Amino acid sequence: MSYRVGIDIGGTFTDLVLLGAGGHALTVKVPSTPDDYSRSIAESLEVALPRIGIPGDEVEEVIHGTTVATNAILEKRGVRTGLVTTSGFRDILEIRRLRMPRLYDLKWQKPEALAARVDRVEVAERIDHTGRILEPLDEASVHAALDRLLTNGVQSIAVALINSYANDVHERRIAAIIRERGIDVPLCLSSEVNPELKEYERTSTTVVNAYILPVVGTYLRSLERVLRRLEIAGPLRIMQSNGGAMGVDAAAARPVNIIESGPSAGVVGAAEIAAKLGYENVLTFDMGGTTAKAAMIEGGRYDRVADLDVGAGINFGARFLKGGGYHVSVPAIDIAEVGAGGGSLVRIDAGGALVAGPESAGARPGPVCYDQGGTVATVTDANVALGFISPTQLVGGELAIRSELSVEAVGKQVAEPMGVSVDDAAFGIHRVANAAMARALRAVSSERGRDPRQFALMVFGGNGPVHAATLARSLDISTILVPPVAGVFSALGLLFPPTEHHLVRTFKRDLADVSPEDFASVFKALEDEGSAALSVEGYGPDMTVFERQADMRYRGENTNLTVSAAAALDEPWRLADIFGEEHERTYGYRSDDEIVEVVNVRLIARGLSAEARVPETLSVVEGGEGPAGEGRRRRSVYFGPAAGRVETPIIDRAAVGESWIDGPVIVEEYDSTTVVPPGCRIRRIGWDALAVDVGPD
Repeated sequence: MSYRVGIDIGGTFTDLVLLGAGGHALTVKVPSTPDDYSRSIAESLEVALPRIGIPGDEVEEVIHGTTVATNAILEKRGVRTGLVTTSGFRDILEIRRLRMPRLYDLKWQKPEALAARVDRVEVAERIDHTGRILEPLDEASVHAALDRLLTNGVQSIAVALINSYANDVHERRIAAIIRERGIDVPLCLSSEVNPELKEYERTSTTVVNAYILPVVGTYLRSLERVLRRLEIAGPLRIMQSNGGAMGVDAAAARPVNIIESGPSAGVVGAAEIAAKLGYENVLTFDMGGTTAKAAMIEGGRYDRVADLDVGAGINFGARFLKGGGYHVSVPAIDIAEVGAGGGSLVRIDAGGALVAGPESAGARPGPVCYDQGGTVATVTDANVALGFISPTQLVGGELAIRSELSVEAVGKQVAEPMGVSVDDAAFGIHRVANAAMARALRAVSSERGRDPRQFALMVFGGNGPVHAATLARSLDISTILVPPVAGVFSALGLLFPPTEHHLVRTFKRDLADVSPEDFASVFKALEDEGSAALSVEGYGPDMTVFERQADMRYRGENTNLTVSAAAALDEPWRLADIFGEEHERTYGYRSDDEIVEVVNVRLIARGLSAEARVPETLSVVEGGEGPAGEGRRRRSVYFGPAAGRVETPIIDRAAVGESWIDGPVIVEEYDSTTVVPPGCRIRRIGWDALAVDVGPD
């Protein structure tokens, strides 16, 4: 039997799912090793392969969700990067878009440019927006610019010339000069990385790619060596921010595509499971140790955004106030994130208010109850004190818990200063964390004109099912879905997406002036490029499909909406109606009088697998033995002032049948815990998922 492996690295744990034919699966959870993430990957594989009794050569594919690209930017661990640009545009990375993401924060400072000013050089050339050469490239200025960068000791070079999206001849000539001179550093051309209009966005994207390219490339090659040492010969694929997978060579060349790698996997998995369960409209909620993330699946599809602001902090409002981080123009699943996770540190602020996060205890030292040196109470400590989480062990007994340390920390740091009981202090922490996380769910629903009451809430991550019921009640959501292996669900979701390459070209025209032949020509060029990329990864023409899209707007608008362009080759006029409907749904109005513009055309080149990537059923062999006798245990659990402490049955997932079980009840598994408060009920539905009917608070 052959197996596929999904590996997701989080701030606290590294999760692994080993999935065999027919849905036979093994899950493993080990602490992350931030000093060298490949070490925790090796540890998880060394646990998983012997436990299921297979050699490495039976693993046909490894798909990885990684935070290496993100961390390299946030922690400023990229390489010294030089920028070659057109005369007059040296300071574009500082000028940016003159946006203030924090309107009333006079202390806010823009992030330091990833290419220092001393490492930004100008060359004499000029091309206009139509691609016409106004000033030929002065090659003497190119040599002078390169001499300066070499003297400075740059380790990577980005080339971003004005209007190169319209004509890349000068960028290609600079690349040729670099090769002729034997300059051996990574090189990124904006016309290859991001061939779109908007000079700052294209330059920033190219510089970010050059800045992290050596770091990501080194990590991926190191990971390949780990896999070979374990005799795993199957290809390594990397999850992209847009929800598709890509080969390791493509990821190493375009690391900007994998910045939101990990969070996307859970949304992709949720969309697949929701479809199998018959739910078209679902809000996803992924709560781990450091952050909580939310996304919307509507009509069976998740939304994508066309760009990201990396390092802008918590991004639930990023769709409204941009400019706080490093701009990257790459498609990504639309995910809102807040700094509230199980490891979020709890404190009382100067005004006497209770605060949870965004600072986190991380993998080391972790919550106080882990007894690994943590001294500040966390959200997990509050949940342990409440009785929501096992007071003795997690991860099937592999992680010991000392609940008395949680009670002591919550008591001394929160209960005593606020003059309340430990129970009420712990429940207050739980509710404060929920309030922060509800902001993420509102950002992808009510703030986009959608009513969260019309959606089911699918929860995963180690802490998602713990908070799900109280969180759903706060949003008047009536149905919660808990997928199998919820605590490692993102690792499972990594195994579902096909290989994809997302391509874009600026195509700025009035829609009324574009003929079917015009669309056919530009899409044909993109399809040829997509086919070539997929061919390298083993997908022939019979295994390749294309999805056409267009970025559109009313003339005078500065933002675009991406819509399906399936009709572009036959009836391009229909795109006006498609765009108008999407504009009305997003912004509340449409116009039949304004001129509609096409700004960019996009193509998703998708490689199809010979066999279905999502099994019909799932049979899970957990990575640990699990708590013994959970079906016969009870413990005291505090469900808030109204219900008080209740002796609550503790069961495992196998004990949940198709008939409703009334709460209170707690379902404990190897990787997660589902809390069902009084007034709620739970039962098993298809694909081994659990459904919780949320009653009134």
